[in-house]
Amino acid sequence: MENPLLHPFDTPHQSIPFSTIRPEHFIPALKENIKNALAAIDEVVHQHAPPTFENTVEAMQNVGELLERNSSILFNLNSAETSDAIQEVTQQASPLLTQFQNDVRLNQALFERIKTIYENQEKENLSVEQQTLLEKEFKGFARNGALLAEDEKHILREIDTEKAQLGLTFGENVLSDTQAFELHITEEKELKGLPDQVKEMAAETAQSKNKEGWIFTLDYPSYVPLMTYAENRSLREKMSLAFGQRGFQTNDNNNTAIILRLIELRKKRAQLLGYDSHAAFVLEERMATSEENVKNFLEDLYQKAYPAAKGEWKAMEDFAAEQLELSPLEKWDTAYVSEKLKQAQLELDEQQLKPYFPLEKVQAGVFEIARKLYGLRFEKNDKLEGYHPEVEVYEVFNRQGDFYALLYTDFFPRPGKRNGAWMTSYRGQKKDQRPHISMVCNFSKPTASTPSLLTFQEVTTLFHEFGHALHGMLANTTYGGLSGTNVFWDFVELPSQIMENWCYEKDALELFARHYQTDEVIPMEYIQKIKKAAHFQQGLQTLRQLGFGFLDLSYHGAQATDIQDIKKHETAILDRVQFLGDYPESCSSTAFSHIFQGGYSAGYYSYKWAEVLDADAFELFLEKGIFDTETSRSFEENILSKGGTEHPMTLYKRFRGKAPDPNALLKRAGLV
Repeated sequence: MENPLLHPFDTPHQSIPFSTIRPEHFIPALKENIKNALAAIDEVVHQHAPPTFENTVEAMQNVGELLERNSSILFNLNSAETSDAIQEVTQQASPLLTQFQNDVRLNQALFERIKTIYENQEKENLSVEQQTLLEKEFKGFARNGALLAEDEKHILREIDTEKAQLGLTFGENVLSDTQAFELHITEEKELKGLPDQVKEMAAETAQSKNKEGWIFTLDYPSYVPLMTYAENRSLREKMSLAFGQRGFQTNDNNNTAIILRLIELRKKRAQLLGYDSHAAFVLEERMATSEENVKNFLEDLYQKAYPAAKGEWKAMEDFAAEQLELSPLEKWDTAYVSEKLKQAQLELDEQQLKPYFPLEKVQAGVFEIARKLYGLRFEKNDKLEGYHPEVEVYEVFNRQGDFYALLYTDFFPRPGKRNGAWMTSYRGQKKDQRPHISMVCNFSKPTASTPSLLTFQEVTTLFHEFGHALHGMLANTTYGGLSGTNVFWDFVELPSQIMENWCYEKDALELFARHYQTDEVIPMEYIQKIKKAAHFQQGLQTLRQLGFGFLDLSYHGAQATDIQDIKKHETAILDRVQFLGDYPESCSSTAFSHIFQGGYSAGYYSYKWAEVLDADAFELFLEKGIFDTETSRSFEENILSKGGTEHPMTLYKRFRGKAPDPNALLKRAGLV
């Protein structure tokens, strides 16, 4: 059997020929890739020439290219287009890849060569990028067990293998519980309050399952509108409880034991490497630098946000009791009441906005903004394959007309695709290699009568993920290990979050916010209301994000006690950021994929951290003009193209001319 994963792809831009790839191709290919990579490492290690940056550190950058490509394909598919076969293969691949990573990081002879170069780097005329790479490689070995005794290295290998598998299983469990639930409605009177498009989408979901009536799922485009608009309180309750029970039911998908074990393993690993906690280990390589700094940062925001949040909650309670006859408020009421209050206070109904945000025009708009800012041009190429019929592939060209990247867009929910939105890379950038970037979202699907119409939150989500995509597409470094989003984790959200700011600006909105039927530009009064709505319940929204930050740190910090009961622990931590009582049947932690499946463990604070950076950075655009050429070129040259080639604070100051001011965020949020 011909295995396409065993050699470079003979396709335009070496794009992935998805139709030729089968699940059974992955394991044989990965085993062969690993064997070849280990042989290449042996050549580096056993060469007679004394160690230099070029023959060791640089040489290692080119090891395992096919392995990196193929594992990226597999894990990306597992997130966006999984199946039982893909999940099984991923479970088999995970220990193989973990073992390989450990084989590299625990290769003593290789480490000795790198250590020699690191300790004698003044003898080599290294560029700043080369110095950064050398330091990253040295620390990568040291922080992954190279300095441990042999018996300790063995323990580390066992920890890493188990940890990787548990993370995968955690995600599979959340997906299984998400897809297992459906709310089947057969009486239309139950749907009072829901917009026509939402009902139409639910009817089409039912039809696809050969059922009468309407079906709602826990996918965001189905879940969020029902929670926001359904007048039927019992429906909201059923959906809310089902959402909160993901990974927390008495079934095979329960994640509580996995969380306890992951926390234990992360702590054990950190202590094995000489750190007090997992947080101390992680934060050593972050802009925040320490757990204490993160705590102080979160606590400072908490103190400033809590009074505003308390007032907002009281206003919502009063409104619900007086206008909606809802008292006391329950968790399944909050989105509904919040929307009604916003409509009353701001005279803004999200449903009024949706006709002005057809997905096609929003996408064209973000492409146009990228052209104005960075000179990029996007051309759809139907001859290049996606991994699903809904996936579109774009060739991206720079100011000079040169090919610069491939962009895959994947916008709608479906079975086999996890919730949320993310950017990822199928191929990174390095010298003489341009990147292949993927943008994945879960937006409202088109129906028989309407195109995909986005909520304003979905618009900001698209801009957010596109910001990450720009970070990948505009990368222009020599070494892949420092390219694109390979930056400190609390810096990675700056490019994404700053892009959201254009959604609130009149000159940007007029480029794409046009009525899907009349092509009318969004009225100025709506733009003013959108800007005003940006401050709506900012205290409560900030408190919610801080709650996740506190929860994350509680699982991974030095003060973490021996946690026996996930639910009890979560309740205790979140008590200070919530105004509702506890719901015993619900648990956030068991579906907290960011920290238990993704890479945000001890790092969830970075969303708020990056908000400080983006608010401060965007002030310069507001001062100079949101499409100012000089400012956008500086942002591209100092932030987007540089990746992790220098310390992020150095790059930021080079762009901004100063350190970030935390008050910029508070001012934008209307909290000061």
